[in-house]
Amino acid sequence: MATTKWTIDPTHSEIGFKVKHMMFTNVSGKFDNYEASIETNEDDFTTGNFAFSADISSIDTRNEDRNNHLKSADFFDADNFPKLSFTSTSFVPNGDNYELTGDLTIKDVTKQVKLPVEFSGLMQDPWGNTKAGLNIEGKINRKDWGLNWNSALETGGVLVGEEVKLIIDLQLVKS
Repeated sequence: MATTKWTIDPTHSEIGFKVKHMMFTNVSGKFDNYEASIETNEDDFTTGNFAFSADISSIDTRNEDRNNHLKSADFFDADNFPKLSFTSTSFVPNGDNYELTGDLTIKDVTKQVKLPVEFSGLMQDPWGNTKAGLNIEGKINRKDWGLNWNSALETGGVLVGEEVKLIIDLQLVKS
């Protein structure tokens, strides 16, 4: 079988997340700089190997003070741990969708995660390129990777939620 390589179309993709702020609203963020390597046998994503890394310094929450705090030792410690990474171990059917399992590494802590994936299938764009669409949404607990900082609120509760919602929309281009 021939190996197919895929690249992320950065103009039609986003690597994002949401976290509860003050226990009642969500703050959204994304990583602007990332790399990925995706290889499949032919066009069969269940045979795929997914490798991904994001530059912590590229975190963007639309607030420079918050971005700098996230890059600090209180959270990601970008000076000592400049990247987070993910390497897949499986991509299997799960009902009408799929489940992507792999190892997520943040701050040199590696944990297995399972992420639900909606696979939109393959299509040809108007210029003859073969594209694939993946929507990955899952949840992780930031404290599992040592992202422990928080602040108690006078009204009870905490400033930053522990649960992080991952929202990853990928448009892949067949190389």
